[in-house]
Amino acid sequence: MCGPTPVCRGRRSRVAEKFTDQPENVAEFEFSPEQAQLRDAVRKFSAEHFGEAEARVQMESEPRFDRKVWQRLGAELGVLGLSVPESDGGVGGTLVDQGIAVEELGAALATGPLFGTVYLAIPALVAASGGTVRDELLGALVEGTRTAAFAVPDRAGAFDPAAVTVTGTDALTGTVERVVDADDADELLVAATGPDGVGLYAVDASSTAVQRTPLVTLDLTRPQATVELAGAPARLIAGPDEATRVIEHALQVGSTLLAAEQVGAAAHLLNLSVEYAKSRLQFGRPIGSFQAVKHRLAEGMVDLEHARSATYHAVWALTDGSDDPALAASIAQSLASAAFSRIAADTIQVHGGIGFTWEHQAHLFLKRATTDAALLGSAEAHRDRVAALVLDTATADRPPRVATGV
Repeated sequence: MCGPTPVCRGRRSRVAEKFTDQPENVAEFEFSPEQAQLRDAVRKFSAEHFGEAEARVQMESEPRFDRKVWQRLGAELGVLGLSVPESDGGVGGTLVDQGIAVEELGAALATGPLFGTVYLAIPALVAASGGTVRDELLGALVEGTRTAAFAVPDRAGAFDPAAVTVTGTDALTGTVERVVDADDADELLVAATGPDGVGLYAVDASSTAVQRTPLVTLDLTRPQATVELAGAPARLIAGPDEATRVIEHALQVGSTLLAAEQVGAAAHLLNLSVEYAKSRLQFGRPIGSFQAVKHRLAEGMVDLEHARSATYHAVWALTDGSDDPALAASIAQSLASAAFSRIAADTIQVHGGIGFTWEHQAHLFLKRATTDAALLGSAEAHRDRVAALVLDTATADRPPRVATGV
């Protein structure tokens, strides 16, 4: 190892100059002042209406979220439709704006049908062609007056028409397992196979032809249910000519926004651990001064920043279309999922005995990390997809599109 000698110092200086002497035209992503204000507004709202205490209340409630708070997120803050065009009743922002808001909600352990409504249903409706059913439902979801669940089976975050288990067109029949947020959703977006192929339909969840069986889940703040349809009346959202494109877009956006939530939650836990390591004394000194604890926290910071960079690269690339959406989403989800899981586990270790108790918030985040890691594909499944896109299916004349920032 190179030590503190003049020769080594000179070598390190030349290496530093090499990496800092970059071309002036290399673009860097920076948040705008308006986006900084958005982050502050969502953080303030979350501090007032979400957090550990509120999550514990909602875990024991039916439904497991406050509808009044949810409607304020939509009508007052506009958070539910940040990336929805103004012509469709949204704010007219970008997916980057939506990612910023979701990151703050993740840090606050926000309850509510974010996964089903914001991550999946709204992006699907935005991608679908305009129509009375689509326009009315999208407006209601953006305003927060109705909620939705995405009853579309996926295989590691990718759509496979062969996996669709529901059939029909005007009346749908079939079963969809483990649908997040389906227990109290007002609308279900369901993929169904008809004579001409797979279409995407909206089903009123209160219909007598819809049966929802709540499941016992690890994370009580993110409920799931099995949905059974027995001739349920359906309204067409996207026909066979565009349903695959719409569903794939929703799954890619959903994977990316889930990554943003994971980054926010991981950042909260890491800050929690750092503050505890500064104040907790052992053998007369802060535990943060011990090398084992110090290294664990430093490695968590590296994982977090790597995940955050990949996540905002994905939302940025998906916004301007400069990257392969499947590749960008899988990179973000693989890194964010692994980082959140590791930091959540390390938080319990750093906090010692108190970290294992029901009274401490660490277990709430650990359960969410474990659940999130299984939604829309595991980190391993997304790494496998990245390898397939970059190594297995790419050719010299058709390499994967990767945003350079230039």
